[in-house]
Amino acid sequence: MNKKVAVLGGGTGLSSLLKGLKMYPVDISAIVSVCDDGSSTGRLREEFNTPAVGDIRKVLVSLAETEPLVEQLINYRFNTTSDLNGHAVGNLLLTAMNNITGNMADGIEALGKVLNLKGRVIPLTEDCVTLVAKMNDGSIIEGEHLITEANKCIKEVYYKEKAKVSDSALKAIREADLIILSMGSLYTSIIPNLLCKDLVKEIDKSKAKIMYVCNMMTQPGETENFTVSDHVKTLNKYLGKRKIDVVIANNGRIKDELIEKYATLEQKDPVLFDKDNLKKLKVKIVSDNLVSIENDMIRHDTLKLSFYIFSEVINK
Repeated sequence: MNKKVAVLGGGTGLSSLLKGLKMYPVDISAIVSVCDDGSSTGRLREEFNTPAVGDIRKVLVSLAETEPLVEQLINYRFNTTSDLNGHAVGNLLLTAMNNITGNMADGIEALGKVLNLKGRVIPLTEDCVTLVAKMNDGSIIEGEHLITEANKCIKEVYYKEKAKVSDSALKAIREADLIILSMGSLYTSIIPNLLCKDLVKEIDKSKAKIMYVCNMMTQPGETENFTVSDHVKTLNKYLGKRKIDVVIANNGRIKDELIEKYATLEQKDPVLFDKDNLKKLKVKIVSDNLVSIENDMIRHDTLKLSFYIFSEVINK
């Protein structure tokens, strides 16, 4: 019987991790934050009052075992002068399925059958939630995309509304042999999953190890000058009694020209692997050269990363 892995996150980071992990014999439950409110997702949220579908779409595609053309179809965005402009086909399908089935979870399950998913995709909540950030300068910003665009240092994040965690998400945590906090935007993709007390309480009751896969690069406003230990400390603040047990971090070198490109164009720098500080946090450290360059972009080597995750879960 396969071990069960619950992965929490959102966006590109979560979908990248899952592309590699689905190659291994584990039962995957991907719990996706649903507070994105930009672009196509934001317009659909406003019109239909649904949870954010953009990150869910990315995760569905990453776990799908279908023809590449289907992946292109789900991610296809219309380029037109009508109201369809900018909408991704997958976002429209998820919104339609939500309306047909009456809730997002059933809509995802129905669409998942078509895509032949290697795992389950679970929205954190069925509620239409608004992420709020208090910045270091004291200002309050509502809405994920506005928080990201503000380019200010975040002090803390919380939801404007009280969000009810989906029963499926709580069950996935309850049954997990390993709980993973995925790489991705720390304050706007990962921590939003930890803002719900019921989910944190379920993590506290779990005997599963809590693993964090650390980001390769910092993010302006969110994690400027952050080391690996800074990421762990921040996540631990939002966790309950249980804290991170294992951290996977990159210790590989990134080429100088790429570092310069990221610093100039995106104000991002490599996350410093500060091993001595991590030891003080009493976490198990798994480090390797995890750098993969795809289309001149810095990415995790997902197959190598997934090998380390699988090794951890089978040695539970």
